[in-house]
Formats: sequence, structure tokens, C-alpha cells
Amino acid sequence: MYIMQKQNRFVIPRTELTYPCHTLKMNEKAAGAPVDHVMPDFEDACPYEFKGDASRKVLVEALNTIDFGNKVIAIRPNNIRSKYFLGDVQAIMIGAPDKFHGIILPKTETHDDIVHLSRLLDALEVQGGWTTHVQIEALIETPLAVINAYQIATASTRMAGLIFGIADFSSTMGVREMIDNQNRNFHYAKQATAVAAKAAALHVVDNAFLRLIRPDTSPEEAAIIKQQLREKNEGSRDLGMDGTWVIHPQQAEIANDVFTPDDEQIEKTKRSLEVYHRLGGGSIADPETGEFYDEATTKGMLMDLAKAVQAGKVSTQYLAELSAKSKEVSGYDILEVMGRVA
Repeated sequence: MYIMQKQNRFVIPRTELTYPCHTLKMNEKAAGAPVDHVMPDFEDACPYEFKGDASRKVLVEALNTIDFGNKVIAIRPNNIRSKYFLGDVQAIMIGAPDKFHGIILPKTETHDDIVHLSRLLDALEVQGGWTTHVQIEALIETPLAVINAYQIATASTRMAGLIFGIADFSSTMGVREMIDNQNRNFHYAKQATAVAAKAAALHVVDNAFLRLIRPDTSPEEAAIIKQQLREKNEGSRDLGMDGTWVIHPQQAEIANDVFTPDDEQIEKTKRSLEVYHRLGGGSIADPETGEFYDEATTKGMLMDLAKAVQAGKVSTQYLAELSAKSKEVSGYDILEVMGRVA
């Protein structure tokens, strides 16, 4: 979860748009995209000729001159073992203090990788005169990272979330099919990443869908791609993912829709919680629908409403009142435990 310190709100990203950051035009397009989070990329998306100072100067200018609105901005430097890593982080931390919110660390493999970055940020925040606290998302892209995911998730108080990276993981595992059957072929790795993130009360973001609609794509094929994108995201949502990485704004509408409760779901959830508390809690059957409710199922409902609050469909006060009723009886607030409150 990203804590937007100056706005007194939190963001659990439904959509994280990654893009090459070496031109101002790409940054301007990203600023206008309908996503929760943008990921300017120095790493895999950046052409070799722009590695180093060329891309750093462009991104620093973009961060200082472009209005990204209410989006989370989290920057992906080159990986920690790259000769470009230190220069990437130094350039943005000194050149754009308080202009972005996080660092996305690619190729994270161990607890020590996060500790190293966190200590570097400690020093650079002081040097750059930061008044806010930079958070960290870790990309889980290798078998070792999956095995170490919980240690990575708990390595620093700066940790905000984990992201599953399918392309590198697929390469290291020797799995060729990573689009059509990905939620089956990578079920263990995806859910292991999600479990580790949730155990540490972090958000967790699924990999990108690597099939786009091109100008020459037929309407029939475009409809198929949209349906595939929806099915991929529905499957990852049901594995515990909070959102997804997107590689083009065209993917944002479907992704936001999948990871946001719709109005009918919200009204049903609100009614169920109100009935549950009105009837005194415990294990009960809804007198109108016959549905079963207990403390465990209602906590899931509270988690759904937290997503609705972020989407602006439910008030923070309404959710707080319902979660307080749950905490009064059960002794803990699921929203606090799972990092769903600021």
C-alpha cells in the first residue's frame, strides 16, 4: 500500500503502467493514462543508447515539469547488480525530491537487496532534502525470489508491495507459454507471491498481459484479445492479486474494472454487513436470501469495501464504522491487519 503522505490517502494499485522514460513524450502520455500508478522505466524498456545520463536527465525534467495528477509514481531503476543502478537512484533522488513516491526494484532476489536499497534511500533523502518517505515495491522475477518472497516483503518498513514478473520468471523456469495459460502454468508462483505480500500486509500486483491490439488488428481479433485480458485478470484476482501491471493504456479500462467492485456488488455487500450486525453477528443465515454469514465471511466483505472506498464509491467513514463493529467483537480490525487503512 502506498501512503500518500501529503494527500492523507492510501493507494492499493489496480493498474500499474510501465513505460520507457527516455523521452518527454512518453512521460506526458503516461501522465494522462487512466491508471492508478505509473512506472517510468530505466531498465528493460529503455533502449541501450539511452542508458545512463540521457534517460536520467529526461526523467528528472519530466518529474519536475509534468503534472501526473493523483497517480502514484514509482520508478524502476536498472537492477541492483547493474552498473547503472546507483547512478539511476542518485539522479532521481537528488534531482526530483518529493516528486515521486516509490522505487520498484527489479530482479530482487533476497532480503539483503531491499536492505541495501533502503539504506541508500535513507542517505539520499537527507542529501536531497526530502520531506516525504520513499516506499519500495519489489519485482519477484526469479525462482529464488519466489522462495524468498516473505523475507523480501518484510525487509524494510519502506515496503509497499510485491509485483510478479512473468517474463523473466518464465525464462528462468524454461516455460515457453506465458500468455494463454499463465494462471495455470504459473499458479504456484503467482499465489506464493500473493501469500507472501498479504502475510506482510502489502499489496500485490500481477504481471502484464503481453498481447496488445495493434492498428491492423481486426475487430474480431481485438474482441478476443480484450476477453483474454479480462479472463487473465479475473483469474489473477481470484489468486489474491490486488491489481495488475499494464504495458499500454488500452489495457487500463478492463483491468480497473476487474479489480474494482461494481455498484451491484457494493450494494449487496453493504446490505449483507448491515443485516449481519443488525441480527447480532455469529453464524447466521440471511432471512431474505438464505446466504450464510459469520465473522470470517464479513471480514472478506470489509476488504471488498476497502477497494470500493479507494474507487470513491463508498465513504471512508462508513467503512470505519463497520470495521469498528467487527473489531469490538473479534478483537482485531482486518483492514488494519492487511494494511487497508492509512
